[in-house]
Amino acid sequence: MRMDFYRLLKLFGKLKSPKARLLGLYVMHTARRRYIGIYLDPVLSCNFRCKMCYFSDEEKRKEMHGILSEQDMETIAKALFHRALKLQIGCGAEPSLYKNLTGIVRLGKQYNVPYISLTTNGNLLTKEQLFSMAEAGLDEITLSTHGIRKETYEHLMTNGKYDLFLQLLDNLKEVKKQYPDFRIRINYTMNEDNTEELKDFWKVFGDIPLNILQLRPVQEIGNSEYQNFSLQKISELLDSVVNPLVEECKRKGIICMAPEHKNLQILEQETPDKDKTFEELTYCYVSARSCWNEDFDYHTETFESYCRRKRMGKYILQKLFSRTENKLDKPKHVTRKMNYSVK
Repeated sequence: MRMDFYRLLKLFGKLKSPKARLLGLYVMHTARRRYIGIYLDPVLSCNFRCKMCYFSDEEKRKEMHGILSEQDMETIAKALFHRALKLQIGCGAEPSLYKNLTGIVRLGKQYNVPYISLTTNGNLLTKEQLFSMAEAGLDEITLSTHGIRKETYEHLMTNGKYDLFLQLLDNLKEVKKQYPDFRIRINYTMNEDNTEELKDFWKVFGDIPLNILQLRPVQEIGNSEYQNFSLQKISELLDSVVNPLVEECKRKGIICMAPEHKNLQILEQETPDKDKTFEELTYCYVSARSCWNEDFDYHTETFESYCRRKRMGKYILQKLFSRTENKLDKPKHVTRKMNYSVK
C-alpha cells in the first residue's frame, strides 16, 4: 500500500511543539526507521533561465555544473536510500537533462522508498519517458510553472515553450488513465506580476486530473533577474483570488498548499525559525557537488556508520533538552521553509 505522503504532512503540521517533533524523530532514529527526505539533483544544469531562479544569474550558472554517474547513484542509494521516507528527484536544477531518470526511480523502488517524486519544468519530457517512469514506480510529478497565460509563462520562464507545457499536460492525462494512482502536482510561484491571473487557473487546468496544487510566494534565492520580492500585492489578492482557488480545489478533492496572511508576514519580516534542528536532521541534499553533510563520504560510509561516528542519537537528545536556539546555515539557493496551510 502506497504511503499517503500528504496526509502524513498534514498530520505532522498539527505538531506545533518543536520538542514533540524532535522526540518523535529520536524514536524513529533509535528504532532505525525511515525519516530523511532525499532531495536529489542528478545533474546541475537547467534548460530554462527562469527570472525568479538563480539560473538567471550568469555567475551562479558558472558554479552549477556536474553530473552524477550511474555508479555514483548506486553507491549513494546503497548508503542512504534505505533510510529515506521520500526521494525527490529535482531540487534546484532540471532533472530531465539526466539521461536515465527511469533508472533512478527503479533504484528508489529497489530500496523500497515509500514515495518518489520528480520536480521538473517538463519541457523536455516525452510521453514515452512519462509512461516509463510511471511504470517503474514514480509516485508523483511536480510541474513548476510561473504563469497561467502564455505571455506570462514565457516571459518569466525564459527558454520555456508554453505549447510544450500544454502538450505535457495532455500526455499526463493519458498516463493518469493507465496509472490512476499516479499524482500530478503543480508548483506555482506567485509574485506581483502573476498572482492575479490565477483567477484563470481552471481555463487551463479544468480538465487536468490534478491532485496537488502548491501556491508559494516568491523568495530571494541568489542574484536572480527578477528582483521584485514585495509580497504586498499577493497579500491584497489572497481573499479575492487565492482563497477562492483554494476553496474550489477543496470542492474538487485537490490537495492545496497555500499561504495565509500570517505566513506572508513571517516571510516579509524574516522572522527566524526558533528550531531548525528537525530540518537539519531530516533534510538530505544530494548532487554532484555534495552529498548530505560535508563530512559524509558516501564511498566509505553508510547512514548508520555516519550516525554512530557523529553520535546522532545523543545529539538529538541534547537538542531536545537544550534551551538555546539552533541556527541552520543553509545554502543561499535554498528557499526558506514556511508552514503552508494544507487543505
